[in-house]
Parts: sequence; C-alpha cells; structure tokens
Amino acid sequence: MCRGLESLPTLCLEWAKELRAHFGNIRHKQELCHFHRTSKQMMASDEPLKWRESFQDLLSNKHGLCAFSAFLVSEYSAENMAFYLACEDYINTKSSSKLPAKARKIYDEFIGSEAPREVNLDHETKNVTKKNLEHPTHSCFDLARSKIYSLMEKDCYPRFLKSAAYKDLSRQLAG
Repeated sequence: MCRGLESLPTLCLEWAKELRAHFGNIRHKQELCHFHRTSKQMMASDEPLKWRESFQDLLSNKHGLCAFSAFLVSEYSAENMAFYLACEDYINTKSSSKLPAKARKIYDEFIGSEAPREVNLDHETKNVTKKNLEHPTHSCFDLARSKIYSLMEKDCYPRFLKSAAYKDLSRQLAG
C-alpha cells in the first residue's frame, strides 16, 4: 500500500483511515495487520528496531512513517502527522509566490478556530502563527511545527513503541 516515498504521507493516511472504517474501532494490532503482512517482504528484519533509536529515525524511514501514521489514525490523532507533513511540504516549496496560498490552507485546515483537523496548540502559538501569515516565509509555521513534533515525540512515539502492533511487527520480522 505504501509505495513511493513522494506519495507516502497521503497513501498511508488514506490507507489507515480505510482500515479503521473497514474494521471499525478495534485494537491497534488488528488495524496494522495488513501493514505487517505487506511490509514484511519489503523491509529489512532489523528496520523496526532502528525506529527505537530516535523519533527522527522513525520518521525518516518510509515504512516507519507509514506504520506510525497508521498508529496515529488508530489513536484518533492523525491530524498531528498530517500537519507536520504539510509543514514539511510547505518548507520545501520552491516558489515563494505559492507560499501565501499554501500557508492559508495549512492555517485554515489545522490551526484556525474552525479548522476541520485542528491540532492541539496553545493560544500564544496560534497567535504567533496567525501573525506570521501576514508576511508568509518558509519559517512561518516553525513554532507550531516544533510544538506538534515535540508532542508526537514525547507522547505518541513512546506509546507507538509500546503498542502491540509495533511489538508484533518487530517480532515477526526478527523471527
């Protein structure tokens, strides 16, 4: 399901949402079972063990990113990864003329008061980010992005490493 790195975020999030819709609200292990089967042939047996080394190692690995994204969907916090990846895309935007529209779209989707996928940010961070939109630069989401990254690293990542899905995947690939 998770093919090319360039389309990985969208594919993984869509796939994880489909899994949740298909299986309903079931345990993490069951939601990630398809990922286990299809990825077993594609990844090295020690790959999931490397994801333990750091959160950045997990995110920089396409299978790790896919597994973690699916986990976040199962935890009902997929908006955090979607926001982080949208910011990464924004930072990598070559044309500065595209920044204002992209910035507005990210703000409206994840930060604004009526945001459909609102991320959990404090009032001050939201205000700083809103002010940054007046003159969008590649760094206008840096504060919000770092807060969400930190939230995932300190909260979601440890839960992922303790999850039955991660443990099963590590065990299956090692054995």
